Amino acid sequence: MIIQLKPSVSSEEKENIDKAIAALGYKTAEVKTQIGEYVIGIGKKDYDIRQIGRLSGIADIHRVSDDYKLVSRKWKVKRTIIDLGDGVEIGNGSMSIMAGPCSIESKAQIGATLAHLTENKVPIMRGGVFKPRSSPYAFRGLGAEGLKLWATMARAAGIKIISEVMQVSQIAEMYDYVDVFQVGARNTQNFNLLDELGQIDKPVMIKRGISGTLEELLSSAEYVFSGGNEKLILCERGIRTYEKASRNTMDV
Repeated sequence: MIIQLKPSVSSEEKENIDKAIAALGYKTAEVKTQIGEYVIGIGKKDYDIRQIGRLSGIADIHRVSDDYKLVSRKWKVKRTIIDLGDGVEIGNGSMSIMAGPCSIESKAQIGATLAHLTENKVPIMRGGVFKPRSSPYAFRGLGAEGLKLWATMARAAGIKIISEVMQVSQIAEMYDYVDVFQVGARNTQNFNLLDELGQIDKPVMIKRGISGTLEELLSSAEYVFSGGNEKLILCERGIRTYEKASRNTMDV
Protein backbone atom coordinates (compact mmCIF):
# COMPACT_ATOMS: atom_id res chain seq x y z
CA MET A 1 0.00 0.00 0.00
CA ILE A 2 1.01 3.60 -0.55
CA ILE A 3 -0.21 6.17 1.95
CA GLN A 4 -0.03 9.86 1.17
CA LEU A 5 0.32 11.88 4.36
CA LYS A 6 -1.30 15.24 4.97
CA PRO A 7 1.11 18.20 4.96
CA SER A 8 0.05 18.89 8.55
CA VAL A 9 0.65 15.32 9.80
CA SER A 10 2.12 15.19 13.31
CA SER A 11 4.80 12.87 14.67
CA GLU A 12 2.18 11.14 16.82
CA GLU A 13 -0.06 10.53 13.80
CA LYS A 14 2.89 9.10 11.86
CA GLU A 15 3.67 6.77 14.73
CA ASN A 16 0.05 5.55 14.84
CA ILE A 17 0.08 4.92 11.08
CA ASP A 18 3.34 2.97 11.32
CA LYS A 19 1.94 0.87 14.17
CA ALA A 20 -1.23 0.07 12.23
CA ILE A 21 0.77 -1.07 9.20
CA ALA A 22 3.24 -3.05 11.33
CA ALA A 23 0.30 -4.82 12.99
CA LEU A 24 -0.50 -6.30 9.58
CA GLY A 25 2.99 -7.77 9.45
CA TYR A 26 4.02 -5.24 6.80
CA LYS A 27 7.40 -3.58 6.45
CA THR A 28 7.24 0.20 6.23
CA ALA A 29 9.32 2.86 4.53
CA GLU A 30 8.92 6.62 4.53
CA VAL A 31 9.54 8.52 1.30
CA LYS A 32 9.71 12.29 0.91
CA THR A 33 9.28 13.70 -2.58
CA GLN A 34 8.79 17.11 -4.13
CA ILE A 35 5.03 16.65 -4.09
CA GLY A 36 4.56 15.18 -0.63
CA GLU A 37 5.43 12.64 2.04
CA TYR A 38 4.44 8.98 1.84
CA VAL A 39 4.47 5.80 3.89
CA ILE A 40 4.95 2.58 1.93
CA GLY A 41 3.59 -0.65 3.36
CA ILE A 42 5.04 -3.83 1.86
CA GLY A 43 3.55 -7.21 2.64
CA LYS A 44 1.22 -9.99 1.48
CA LYS A 45 -1.56 -10.00 4.07
CA ASP A 46 -4.96 -8.69 3.00
CA TYR A 47 -6.32 -5.65 4.82
CA ASP A 48 -9.34 -3.35 4.98
CA ILE A 49 -8.25 -0.22 3.12
CA ARG A 50 -11.10 1.76 4.70
CA GLN A 51 -9.92 0.95 8.21
CA ILE A 52 -6.39 2.18 7.48
CA GLY A 53 -7.75 5.20 5.61
CA ARG A 54 -9.67 6.36 8.68
CA LEU A 55 -6.47 7.03 10.62
CA SER A 56 -5.79 10.72 11.17
CA GLY A 57 -2.95 12.29 9.20
CA ILE A 58 -3.72 10.37 5.99
CA ALA A 59 -4.60 12.33 2.85
CA ASP A 60 -5.03 9.33 0.53
CA ILE A 61 -4.28 5.62 0.37
CA HIS A 62 -3.67 3.34 -2.61
CA ARG A 63 -3.58 -0.45 -2.83
CA VAL A 64 -0.75 -1.65 -5.10
CA SER A 65 -0.29 -5.40 -5.55
CA ASP A 66 2.94 -5.28 -7.58
CA ASP A 67 6.32 -5.89 -5.92
CA TYR A 68 7.43 -2.61 -7.47
CA LYS A 69 4.98 -0.17 -5.94
CA LEU A 70 6.61 3.25 -6.20
CA VAL A 71 7.70 2.91 -9.82
CA SER A 72 4.43 1.31 -10.93
CA ARG A 73 2.34 3.25 -13.44
CA LYS A 74 -0.62 2.45 -11.22
CA TRP A 75 0.78 5.04 -8.88
CA LYS A 76 3.38 7.15 -10.65
CA VAL A 77 1.44 8.33 -13.68
CA LYS A 78 3.52 11.44 -14.44
CA ARG A 79 6.58 11.26 -16.65
CA THR A 80 9.91 11.57 -14.83
CA ILE A 81 12.01 14.42 -16.21
CA ILE A 82 15.63 14.53 -15.07
CA ASP A 83 17.36 17.90 -15.34
CA LEU A 84 21.15 17.62 -15.65
CA GLY A 85 21.58 21.37 -15.95
CA ASP A 86 22.62 23.59 -18.87
CA GLY A 87 19.43 22.69 -20.72
CA VAL A 88 20.14 18.94 -20.76
CA GLU A 89 17.05 16.92 -19.81
CA ILE A 90 16.17 13.25 -19.95
CA GLY A 91 12.55 12.17 -20.20
CA ASN A 92 10.97 15.36 -21.54
CA GLY A 93 9.71 13.63 -24.68
CA SER A 94 12.65 14.46 -26.92
CA MET A 95 15.53 12.10 -27.66
CA SER A 96 18.51 12.36 -25.31
CA ILE A 97 21.63 10.79 -26.80
CA MET A 98 24.51 9.41 -24.74
CA ALA A 99 27.58 8.26 -26.64
CA GLY A 100 31.16 7.30 -25.97
CA PRO A 101 33.62 4.43 -25.62
CA CYS A 102 33.17 1.40 -23.42
CA SER A 103 36.32 2.32 -21.48
CA ILE A 104 38.04 5.62 -20.80
CA GLU A 105 41.61 4.85 -21.87
CA SER A 106 43.61 8.05 -22.44
CA LYS A 107 43.58 11.85 -22.56
CA ALA A 108 43.80 11.74 -26.35
CA GLN A 109 40.80 9.42 -26.56
CA ILE A 110 38.75 11.65 -24.25
CA GLY A 111 39.62 14.75 -26.28
CA ALA A 112 38.78 13.15 -29.62
CA THR A 113 35.47 11.82 -28.29
CA LEU A 114 34.45 15.16 -26.77
CA ALA A 115 35.26 16.94 -30.03
CA HIS A 116 33.09 14.48 -31.97
CA LEU A 117 30.21 14.81 -29.50
CA THR A 118 30.40 18.60 -29.55
CA GLU A 119 30.39 18.65 -33.35
CA ASN A 120 27.29 16.43 -33.43
CA LYS A 121 25.53 18.18 -30.52
CA VAL A 122 25.48 15.10 -28.28
CA PRO A 123 25.12 16.38 -24.69
CA ILE A 124 26.17 13.32 -22.66
CA MET A 125 29.31 11.17 -22.84
CA ARG A 126 29.37 7.62 -21.54
CA GLY A 127 32.45 5.70 -20.50
CA GLY A 128 33.81 3.39 -17.86
CA VAL A 129 36.69 4.02 -15.48
CA PHE A 130 35.93 0.99 -13.27
CA LYS A 131 35.23 -1.80 -15.74
CA PRO A 132 33.82 -5.25 -14.94
CA ARG A 133 35.51 -7.71 -17.28
CA SER A 134 34.82 -11.35 -18.06
CA SER A 135 38.59 -11.94 -18.15
CA PRO A 136 40.85 -10.91 -15.24
CA TYR A 137 43.54 -10.03 -17.81
CA ALA A 138 41.47 -7.47 -19.73
CA PHE A 139 41.90 -3.71 -19.23
CA ARG A 140 39.75 -2.66 -16.28
CA GLY A 141 39.79 1.11 -16.61
CA LEU A 142 41.82 4.10 -15.45
CA GLY A 143 40.13 4.33 -12.06
CA ALA A 144 39.61 7.46 -9.98
CA GLU A 145 42.43 9.47 -11.58
CA GLY A 146 41.03 8.78 -15.03
CA LEU A 147 37.60 9.92 -13.86
CA LYS A 148 38.99 13.23 -12.58
CA LEU A 149 40.76 13.89 -15.88
CA TRP A 150 37.65 12.98 -17.87
CA ALA A 151 35.36 15.17 -15.73
CA THR A 152 37.69 18.17 -16.05
CA MET A 153 37.83 17.87 -19.83
CA ALA A 154 34.09 17.18 -20.19
CA ARG A 155 33.11 20.20 -18.11
CA ALA A 156 35.38 22.42 -20.16
CA ALA A 157 33.55 21.16 -23.26
CA GLY A 158 30.10 21.56 -21.69
CA ILE A 159 29.39 17.82 -21.87
CA LYS A 160 27.72 15.79 -19.10
CA ILE A 161 29.09 12.35 -18.17
CA ILE A 162 27.64 9.02 -17.10
CA SER A 163 29.81 6.24 -15.69
CA GLU A 164 29.34 2.88 -14.03
CA VAL A 165 29.64 2.48 -10.27
CA MET A 166 30.68 -1.02 -9.25
CA GLN A 167 30.43 -1.01 -5.47
CA VAL A 168 29.23 1.08 -2.53
CA SER A 169 32.70 2.42 -1.70
CA GLN A 170 32.98 4.03 -5.15
CA ILE A 171 29.90 6.25 -4.75
CA ALA A 172 31.67 8.90 -2.66
CA GLU A 173 34.77 8.61 -4.86
CA MET A 174 32.76 9.35 -8.00
CA TYR A 175 30.10 11.69 -6.64
CA ASP A 176 31.71 15.04 -7.46
CA TYR A 177 32.66 14.01 -10.99
CA VAL A 178 29.75 12.19 -12.63
CA ASP A 179 26.40 13.63 -13.64
CA VAL A 180 24.67 10.23 -13.78
CA PHE A 181 25.59 7.00 -11.98
CA GLN A 182 25.21 3.86 -14.08
CA VAL A 183 24.37 0.47 -12.58
CA GLY A 184 25.62 -2.15 -15.02
CA ALA A 185 23.92 -5.40 -15.97
CA ARG A 186 26.08 -7.40 -13.53
CA ASN A 187 25.04 -5.19 -10.62
CA THR A 188 21.33 -4.86 -11.29
CA GLN A 189 20.66 -7.06 -8.27
CA ASN A 190 23.45 -5.72 -6.07
CA PHE A 191 20.92 -4.64 -3.47
CA ASN A 192 23.39 -3.02 -1.09
CA LEU A 193 24.56 -0.78 -3.94
CA LEU A 194 20.97 0.02 -4.95
CA ASP A 195 20.08 0.90 -1.36
CA GLU A 196 22.97 3.36 -1.15
CA LEU A 197 22.13 4.93 -4.51
CA GLY A 198 18.65 5.55 -3.13
CA GLN A 199 20.18 7.89 -0.56
CA ILE A 200 21.95 10.24 -2.99
CA ASP A 201 20.75 13.29 -4.91
CA LYS A 202 22.01 12.34 -8.35
CA PRO A 203 20.39 10.49 -11.27
CA VAL A 204 20.86 6.73 -11.52
CA MET A 205 20.55 4.66 -14.69
CA ILE A 206 19.91 0.95 -14.13
CA LYS A 207 20.64 -1.50 -16.92
CA ARG A 208 18.57 -4.62 -17.28
CA GLY A 209 20.36 -7.69 -15.92
CA ILE A 210 22.07 -10.20 -18.19
CA SER A 211 19.13 -12.60 -17.90
CA GLY A 212 16.78 -10.46 -15.85
CA THR A 213 13.05 -10.18 -16.38
CA LEU A 214 11.32 -6.83 -16.78
CA GLU A 215 9.75 -7.36 -13.36
CA GLU A 216 13.20 -7.81 -11.81
CA LEU A 217 14.41 -4.61 -13.48
CA LEU A 218 11.46 -2.71 -12.02
CA SER A 219 12.06 -4.24 -8.60
CA SER A 220 15.68 -3.06 -8.76
CA ALA A 221 14.42 0.43 -9.55
CA GLU A 222 12.13 0.16 -6.53
CA TYR A 223 15.16 -0.24 -4.25
CA VAL A 224 16.52 3.13 -5.38
CA PHE A 225 13.15 4.88 -5.40
CA SER A 226 12.18 3.62 -1.95
CA GLY A 227 15.33 5.22 -0.58
CA GLY A 228 14.06 8.61 -1.73
CA ASN A 229 15.89 9.02 -5.05
CA GLU A 230 13.34 9.50 -7.83
CA LYS A 231 15.90 10.42 -10.50
CA LEU A 232 15.77 7.05 -12.23
CA ILE A 233 16.52 5.98 -15.78
CA LEU A 234 15.90 2.40 -16.94
CA CYS A 235 18.08 1.01 -19.73
CA GLU A 236 16.76 -1.85 -21.85
CA ARG A 237 19.74 -3.77 -23.26
CA GLY A 238 18.13 -7.11 -24.02
CA ILE A 239 19.09 -10.41 -22.40
CA ARG A 240 21.49 -13.25 -23.14
CA THR A 241 19.89 -16.11 -25.06
CA TYR A 242 21.04 -19.01 -27.24
CA GLU A 243 20.88 -16.66 -30.23
CA LYS A 244 24.40 -15.92 -31.53
CA ALA A 245 23.55 -13.35 -34.21
CA SER A 246 23.62 -10.56 -31.64
CA ARG A 247 25.19 -10.17 -28.22
CA ASN A 248 21.80 -9.60 -26.56
CA THR A 249 18.24 -10.24 -27.65
CA MET A 250 15.33 -7.85 -27.11
CA ASP A 251 12.34 -9.75 -25.78
CA VAL A 252 9.90 -6.85 -25.53
